[in-house]
Amino acid sequence: MLWPVAAFNVPRVKSKSKTPDFEQSLAELEALVAKLEQGDVPLEDALKTFERGVALTRQCQTALRTAQQKVEVLLARDGGETIEAFADEDDEDEQEDDGR
Repeated sequence: MLWPVAAFNVPRVKSKSKTPDFEQSLAELEALVAKLEQGDVPLEDALKTFERGVALTRQCQTALRTAQQKVEVLLARDGGETIEAFADEDDEDEQEDDGR
């Protein structure tokens, strides 16, 4: 004997919590730094501001890491170009002084 199976329609809930984009996070982080640099923030507020700043820094780092990974995938897929290390201006000056 087969038992009837009840079908449950469970609606899927889409997450509406979208992470802020890099530019928004960076702008907020810059505003928090400016606020802390003024030095007239009470200690409790300064700690909360610092904590928010740490969270924003992590969001920005994650966004940058994700963008870097996408670029690397696109470069690998579109012809296998190599990624060169970014040289500092100091490194370039030294190379010119050495005659390179």
